[in-house]
Amino acid sequence: MIIGRKAEIQRLNKVFSSKEAELVVLYGRRRIGKTFLIRQFFAEKKCIFFQSNGLQKGSLKKQLLHFSESLSEIFTKGVAIKPPSSWGEAFSTLSQFIEQSTEKKTKQKFVIFLDELPWMATKRSGLLEALDYYWNRYWSTSSNIVVIVCGSSASWLIKNIIYNKGGLHNRCTCEIKLDPFNLSETNAYLKSRGINLKKNYVLDIYMALGGIPYYLKYVEPGLTAAENIQHIHFDKKAPLKDEFRKIFTSLFTEAEIYIQLIKLIAKEKHGISRAELESSSQLSRGGGRLTECLDQLIQTNFIESYVPWNKERGEFYKIIDEFSLFYIYWLSSITTKSHSPDYWLKQVNKPIYHVWAGYAFEAVCHKHIAQVLVALNIKTAENISAWKLTTRSKGEEGAQIDLLIDRSDDAINVCEIKYTDSPFVTDKSYAEKLKKKIDIFKKTTKTNKQIFLTMISAHGLKATIYSEDMVSGLVTLEDLFLQDNS
Repeated sequence: MIIGRKAEIQRLNKVFSSKEAELVVLYGRRRIGKTFLIRQFFAEKKCIFFQSNGLQKGSLKKQLLHFSESLSEIFTKGVAIKPPSSWGEAFSTLSQFIEQSTEKKTKQKFVIFLDELPWMATKRSGLLEALDYYWNRYWSTSSNIVVIVCGSSASWLIKNIIYNKGGLHNRCTCEIKLDPFNLSETNAYLKSRGINLKKNYVLDIYMALGGIPYYLKYVEPGLTAAENIQHIHFDKKAPLKDEFRKIFTSLFTEAEIYIQLIKLIAKEKHGISRAELESSSQLSRGGGRLTECLDQLIQTNFIESYVPWNKERGEFYKIIDEFSLFYIYWLSSITTKSHSPDYWLKQVNKPIYHVWAGYAFEAVCHKHIAQVLVALNIKTAENISAWKLTTRSKGEEGAQIDLLIDRSDDAINVCEIKYTDSPFVTDKSYAEKLKKKIDIFKKTTKTNKQIFLTMISAHGLKATIYSEDMVSGLVTLEDLFLQDNS
């Protein structure tokens, strides 16, 4: 059963019903469910489905042997085939099998699924040249051929297939980026596994694991969110205890550079500027190396870039991957050996937990902007970002706003994001802070737009004379769980 992925399924259906050959590029971070989506989708279609998987750090010889085993499984009923000596020979053999098959005469679809193609393309392997030749010479002229190339290294696929400067230039007919589940999809996934949890429990698990199907499969029924997080992250044999490093080493050749970058970005709740990254990281200003690394982290859903409302400050970057944020905050400086069996259960009552939860919940809200806009009945927005005024001189007051929604109808929603265990209380002291923050924003930006104060609170808002007087919009956890149908 495929959970969510409505847009992706719609695009795959269009590909399958096409009267022309299709070259599909599918990418997304490790453990996101790329292989599962393709296998499940085509399992329900009448087609010949050929799949060959790349081997991480496998030699050319091993890659070709694995390809020949996949050929024998589909075309010769398991009878061994002599391994090809090159990718040209491998694709030639595949083409011959397709041409000789009885299904070719009935125009039945042939799906060629090359999973983890970047791993197949070992140094000087000639894979890209062979793929270029066979796509342009044979496969592209067959209306019943669908070639799907897939991988976790988004940057490799984008550079070498989508923006290929050779024979594959402009040959991609469908590009699919697979994103993590949102809250609604996460809830549906857990329910499909017989796990029925309260929405606040689902949120807690989401803030620790993110919407990664592979991670969510470790959630067990009959346990609270805290108990699940304990056994997934902190137990002696925790299944994800080494996952953070595995992610980066599987995606990037120079993993340490990316780990350093994401740790720098994670330090700043509202993001870090390009200039600050240049001065803090070991990457040089010249050569575009920093740009390349940041782009790759964006493509794999670890961070996002945004331009603050005060555009003169340039581009900012903030972490949006919940799993990485959790690891950096809780696991990067400690070892599981020092944890007691109830380590996490003890943390939830400490101030540091509430600091992290506030940070994590804000990241979740930014990822669910579509749901926020629906809840507030906002049709269009010119800019959505955080805002921060740093003090530059003595006596100057700074301010920061969790989320600004600059609308097209001459209004701005100033959003306060709060994670609490019960309805948030707006008392006199907090109301005064809010008023001062809005005044600083209006004075600094010189905006004449109507300001609406909005609260995004996991457990709602307790009615007080101050909240009734100031707050004009409320977004709750129920709103964030709405499915995005855009």
